[in-house]
Parts: sequence; C-alpha cells; structure tokens
Amino acid sequence: MFAEKTIVITGGSSGLGKALARRLLAKGSRIALIARDTGRLTAAREDLLRGVPAGVTIDIFPCDVADSRAVHQALGELAERTGLPDMLFNSAGILREGYFERQPESVFRETMGVNFFGTLHCIQAALPYFKKQGGGKIVNICSVAGLMGVFGYTAYCASKHAVRGLTASLRAELKHQNIAVHIAYPAEFDSPMLEEVNVCRTTENRTIAATIPTLSAGAVADDIIRGIERNRYEITPGIVTRVLTGFDRVFPGAGRLVSDLRVRRVYQGPESDGSKD
Repeated sequence: MFAEKTIVITGGSSGLGKALARRLLAKGSRIALIARDTGRLTAAREDLLRGVPAGVTIDIFPCDVADSRAVHQALGELAERTGLPDMLFNSAGILREGYFERQPESVFRETMGVNFFGTLHCIQAALPYFKKQGGGKIVNICSVAGLMGVFGYTAYCASKHAVRGLTASLRAELKHQNIAVHIAYPAEFDSPMLEEVNVCRTTENRTIAATIPTLSAGAVADDIIRGIERNRYEITPGIVTRVLTGFDRVFPGAGRLVSDLRVRRVYQGPESDGSKD
C-alpha cells in the first residue's frame, strides 16, 4: 500500500508528522515534508535518513500551509521534482489554550488559518494531481477535540470541528473519483506543540486533559498507519481514547456531566491567573 508511493506530510519537521515519515520510510515510501521552518525541516530530514538504505531521499518544502499561494507553489515544485503525489497527510497544526474571554480574535483566526484552512489549501493543491493519475489518498489529522468541546480549547475545538465536517463531506464526494479519505482523532501526544501549551495551560484544561493518558507520537503514528491499512475511515489512536470517545458518542450527556464535575472541583475562572496547579 505504501511502497514506492510518493507521500506528502505537512507538519513534517517534528511530532506526529515526523513520526509518520519515519514509519512510512520503513515501508518503502518516497517522502516529501512540508513545514514552515527551513532549519527544522533540514534537521528532520537528516535525522530521518540515518539508518535507512543508501539512495533513499527525502524532499523538503518550506511552506506556511495557511498561505494558499505558497502551498500551490510547493505542490507544483514537488510534482516536478519528486513526481505526482499519491497520498497527503495533513498533520500541520497549532494549539492555543486559554479562557475564551482572554483570547483575542487573532488567536481564532490564526488557529483556523493553520488547522482548517491549512488542511483545505493542501487538499485543493493536491487534488488535481490525484485526479491526473486516477486516484489518491488523503489523511486528515484531526483530534479528540474535533469530537467534543473541551474547556480552554474554544479556538482549537472550533478549528478541528471544521476539519471533521470538511473531511466527512470530502469522503462522500471523492470516493467516486477513486480518492480515499481518512480522519484520525488522536488525544494529546508528546510533541513540541504540547510542550509549549503545558507551560501555561489553565488548571481546568490540565484537569480535563489528564482524563486520557498522553501517548507518544510514535504510538499514534502506528495506530494511524494500521487504520489506513485496514481501510478505516475514522481512526482513533489509543485504547483508552477509543473507549472514552465511544462512550461519549453513545452517552454524550454523561460525558458532559463528568467533564463539568471535574472542572467544578478546580475551577478558577478568567479572573484568576489560571496557571495554578
């Protein structure tokens, strides 16, 4: 399924994107990484190439996925240099946490710009190449936050709910063009993005996040790849995450009640500094 396929991974310089690249390289894929920072992309490529057979190459394309023109240019260069893409993994994303009343509109626009419009731009840019070769595969990395509302994640949840809606509609439309669509709902996993949030996240959000164990990026990547191989449309990495999200879908009221009770015990609110443990 993955051998000899040209696979584009956004957010490929670290975290889940890099973990996916490592595993797909082992399966014989040709990898093209997209991320904003040229230095981090170069370092990621050098790290990923250690231990792989001689002759394996990884192409990198510095690009801000929130910039539609830059994305189309990057995909055009990729098609010329590497060949038509076979798969697209939309893993680029940002996470902002905080009380809604304290977050300026710019936070919502930035989060939507990367998480939703970044995903949209990459799909729009890749779709003509998929159609040109008669098929393709799109994997959108969403989040558990795309399935429910989470205290402190108003901007993030909004962006991920948008990704979920986009993906569901695309699945229905593109299936008849031989383009498969998958969506993954990971909970929090080890990544630079999570490390940044952990520095100043609110006590309420920290309490809710502790409900689901933090996974490694590698474990999440393994489950995503396994789900694709089994042709699952929705992929939820981690046993605990699958159990809890399954329960929430069947008994959403109970899930909200449990969340409210956990928050009530530690609630500080936007008038506090919001950072006490």
